[in-house]
Amino acid sequence: MENDVMTLYELNTLVRCGIRASMPDEYWIQAELSDVRSNYSGHCYLEFVQKDPKSNALIAKARGVIWSNVFARMRPYFENETGQAFVSGIKVMVKVTVDFHELYGFSLTVVDIDPAYTIGDLARRRKEILRKLDDEGILTMNKKLEIPEPLQRIAVISSATAAGYGDFCNQLYGNKFGFIFYTKLFPAVMQGEKVEESIISALERIYADCDNWDAVVIIRGGGATSDLSGFDTYNLAAHCAQFPLPIITGIGHERDDTVLDMVSHTRVKTPTAAAEYIIGEMLETAGRLENLASLICKSIPELINAEEERLNRLVAGIPFVVQSRIQSENMRCERMYSRLVMSWQNRFIREQHKIDVFPRLAMLASSRMEKEKHRLELVDRILKSASPENLLKRGYSITLLNGKAVKDVSLLQTGDEVETVLATGKFKSIVK
Repeated sequence: MENDVMTLYELNTLVRCGIRASMPDEYWIQAELSDVRSNYSGHCYLEFVQKDPKSNALIAKARGVIWSNVFARMRPYFENETGQAFVSGIKVMVKVTVDFHELYGFSLTVVDIDPAYTIGDLARRRKEILRKLDDEGILTMNKKLEIPEPLQRIAVISSATAAGYGDFCNQLYGNKFGFIFYTKLFPAVMQGEKVEESIISALERIYADCDNWDAVVIIRGGGATSDLSGFDTYNLAAHCAQFPLPIITGIGHERDDTVLDMVSHTRVKTPTAAAEYIIGEMLETAGRLENLASLICKSIPELINAEEERLNRLVAGIPFVVQSRIQSENMRCERMYSRLVMSWQNRFIREQHKIDVFPRLAMLASSRMEKEKHRLELVDRILKSASPENLLKRGYSITLLNGKAVKDVSLLQTGDEVETVLATGKFKSIVK
């Protein structure tokens, strides 16, 4: 049995020979890059991974290497064609050879790459972002904003040290028309992994002072096309699409539009072109103002002549108007006089009637008073005849029990003391 035992090195050598014998060809594979690193010698070491489309869990992984002689020509070719840096997280189609090393184990050696596959994947990602923005109803919000007039107060998002920012300012302030512009730089990182976070932060600072600006310019210029991936993110696009000021982009590339370009109000190629666009807007505004000024200068004499003619017509018509007004007022006065005379006569007749009626009213009042006096005398005699004093004088008496008049004999009991009141006195009795 000891004769059948192999060392680990011998086993790995056997595996290497078996793989080389069974897989001697080159193979095209699709995978996502992970852990991309290049060392001082120029070699690139990386991992290829594949994820489950639904759960995003890893289902395959392999170590890869690109030797310096291949990587030196492949990387610039890939980045120039795709506009995308050769970094972790992107999907690629590469041609590899399969190898197994006794010490380092299984690996894939990259010999070629197809940028078209990555371009397609980037296009798909951009399309997904744009479709999501469209579904949310914000894709064209910034494009629908109107450019303010005049367009003079510009908030600039760029790197403070970027040559493109200097070109933009030189072009803007050195315009041959003498237009005055007011700009302020809101510094941001314009390449690398912090592009999204940095530009969003700058937009938030501008939004806090939004009323002081007419538009926002995002310029880059001078960078490699491989650094454009930071402008193809959903969060950055959503912030720009919903920003309340028009956004002008001049990111400095001509071949492709980034997602940021697609949602911004206006996209130009370079920072200088952004300045030229703003100057052009001001030139149009100035042209409209000059046309309006010319129209005003031309219209004023015509308006003065027309008003002078109208004034002359009014002056000429004043005597007729005055005479007509006098006649109208005379007629109104006559009508008022007639109404006053008629009113006075009617009032006089009513008052005369009142004077004639007064003796009759006095006679009626006297007769009514006599009748009421006689009625009162009758009532007085009736009341006096019904008074207790008169009843007592006529021989009647009142019997009291405990101070109350006795009206029913059944209320009395034997032994009760009662008091009898007569017209000329009173006496007490005992009931038997």
